[in-house]
Amino acid sequence: IEAAEKAKMELSGVSQTAINLPFITATPEGPKHIDTSLSRSKFEDMCSDLLDRCKVPVEQALRDAKLQLSDIDEVIMVG
Repeated sequence: IEAAEKAKMELSGVSQTAINLPFITATPEGPKHIDTSLSRSKFEDMCSDLLDRCKVPVEQALRDAKLQLSDIDEVIMVG
């Protein structure tokens, strides 16, 4: 999870990041590692379903609070 969080934070400022997880598992042939890269566009594609599912509740919360999207300056993500 630490590598995923690090990649997510890095992609806020760069278009691509490296993900390196040494010794993730072992097989009879020896240890296995993950060494790959992730682009911001691929990350956004991977998260699109989650973001789509969040859209309706956020829009409803704005209506309930009688706010427009333009009234929001920043969002604090928790959890």
